[in-house]
Amino acid sequence: MFDYIIVGSGFAGSVIAERIANQLQKKVLIIEKRKHIAGNAFDSYNEAGILVHNYGPHIFHTKIKEVWDYLSQFTDWNIYHHQVLGVIDGAKVPIPFNINSLYGVFPKSIASKLEEKLIRSFGYNIKIPILKLKESEDEDLKYLADFIYEKVFLNYTLKQWGLQPEDLDASVTGRVPVYISRDNRYFQDRYQGTPKFGYTNLFEKILDNENIKVLTNTDYKEIIDIDTNTSEIRFMNNKFNGKLIYTGPIDYFFDYKYGELPYRSINFKFSDIQQASYQEVGTVNYPNDYDFTRITEFKHLTGQKNDLSSIVKEFSEVYIPGVNVPYYPIKNDANFEILKKYKSLSRQLDNVHFIGRLAEYQYYDMDAVIAKALRVFNEKIIKSGD
Repeated sequence: MFDYIIVGSGFAGSVIAERIANQLQKKVLIIEKRKHIAGNAFDSYNEAGILVHNYGPHIFHTKIKEVWDYLSQFTDWNIYHHQVLGVIDGAKVPIPFNINSLYGVFPKSIASKLEEKLIRSFGYNIKIPILKLKESEDEDLKYLADFIYEKVFLNYTLKQWGLQPEDLDASVTGRVPVYISRDNRYFQDRYQGTPKFGYTNLFEKILDNENIKVLTNTDYKEIIDIDTNTSEIRFMNNKFNGKLIYTGPIDYFFDYKYGELPYRSINFKFSDIQQASYQEVGTVNYPNDYDFTRITEFKHLTGQKNDLSSIVKEFSEVYIPGVNVPYYPIKNDANFEILKKYKSLSRQLDNVHFIGRLAEYQYYDMDAVIAKALRVFNEKIIKSGD
């Protein structure tokens, strides 16, 4: 009945499904463990009529025109440039910490001196990882680095990851730099926005093809058996001769043979607000105060007009399989060693493609995983004759 089976209906699985169905005219079955499509990008209207992102704020941004054009086949856009403020010593200043932030937390004379030194040392419109700035030999810049590290970075990282920044891979710590600029936008990519009618609607359009069938609320292991020694796949007790595209956790695929790969999860606390506006920008970070990491107000993201508003507070927590959702892979040397073993096993299966954040144990922005899915389709499915 099917030429391909895809496990997972997030961006990785859905984009490849759409390409296979439309470009190759092949039949695809998507098996989704949750009760809905769209993965963590799933959104829905709450009782107040506000479109909320059920798994936290998703703002689409990309430098890749091919990815923007691809999605634009399935949605119009709200042009939206995300801004984030951080509460530092009672003041709300732009995050990432930039030149405007300097003037928000320091007296003008000190801020001006630090601005001049930053530009002279690193240039303008440059992003510097906080751990690199801490290596500065200039006493004033060293003081600034220590201030930002303690007030902006350290406690937020501890709450978010449960680890010291030094115990995380540089690709993680580099995601929140010091930005030597007065650009208050969180992203500087050429294309930014949110789908006009929401992400779930976007996914419905992507998957709207008679060659695609979606089975939700189903663990793929309930209906698929895979012999990792012989590569034989059995679907509903019958031999399956097609290809499997897997976007779920790689350790789960191999029954945790080498142990679980750890993640951080998030507990979302949603609230409806009896007022038209709650905060100045889409997201406000609380690195030092309270137990939550940030608050997002969705109307900023969606552009909705409503006399009420809705917010979500995020509480970071340990991921427990079967209990909560894996969001952020914890990238460090010990976990990379476990991942290498699983990747070695995955390369032995020539009829299974592993792609996506969970299958690769790699944090992807939305545009990156879409670009990866398009590349896998072009390079591994079309060219290899899969």
